[in-house]
Amino acid sequence: MNTEELQSMAKTMRHKILEISHACNLSAHLGGGLSMVEIMAVLYGRVLRYEKGNPRWAGRDRFILSKGHGVLGFFSALLAAGLISEETYKTFQTNESDLIAHPVMNLDLGIESSNGSLGQGLSMGVGIALAGKKKQADFRVFVYMGDGECNEGSVWEAVMSAAQLKLDNLTAVVDYNKLQSDGDARQIMDLADLAGKFRAFGWDVRDIDGHDLDQVVGAFEAPREAGKPRVLVAHTVKGKGVSFMENNNEWHHNRLTKVHYEQALGELGVCLETTGHEHV
Repeated sequence: MNTEELQSMAKTMRHKILEISHACNLSAHLGGGLSMVEIMAVLYGRVLRYEKGNPRWAGRDRFILSKGHGVLGFFSALLAAGLISEETYKTFQTNESDLIAHPVMNLDLGIESSNGSLGQGLSMGVGIALAGKKKQADFRVFVYMGDGECNEGSVWEAVMSAAQLKLDNLTAVVDYNKLQSDGDARQIMDLADLAGKFRAFGWDVRDIDGHDLDQVVGAFEAPREAGKPRVLVAHTVKGKGVSFMENNNEWHHNRLTKVHYEQALGELGVCLETTGHEHV
């Protein structure tokens, strides 16, 4: 996809995030899902190798959502990419659904791992990337993390291991939106120069605006240095695209009422009549 197509995909994803959050009539992790949209659009619209009709294809790239509460950004990408159906997507947070508040491993739906306990995804990604190297397979591994998650010591053990093992088939993304569940990330555990920390551990670091599609594409597609894992330190805005959610941690996890839903759709330029939920 080119930039214009990726922009369209990102707008559709934001619309679908709002639509399903309102339709499920429950609280959902909106803020951290909306901050992921551009990066997920680039991943599923341009970067990842997968086959729509063959989700278990051995040569597929592996994507792990380590910040499991970001499922809205993930599921909307799977929908936009054609890996899950609209019918499946609409079951989000309903009884017996495969799509709940955190990802549950289901390869047939393109979900590679179960995640909810933070700080685990990068370690899993290191293991899969190492297995790929040992098998001389050419698939790549992508792990999406939160900045609050980087408070975990397990993350830094995995960071060190990835560099030591020379896993240049591994790419991590840190959603650096500066907020976490309990508030301002800098007040809780200041990560300060996050890019510098990864660089000191031997990673190839790309410090970018996570909402600038050209920067995101450029970071993913830049030539790789042999033997170095890559990380995108992506500066993002929690709740991006909806004014009353942006940088407002009340929307880390909240219920989208009809009034808020209509306001948010208006800001995206989406007509209520096109959503199918105008009377919900």
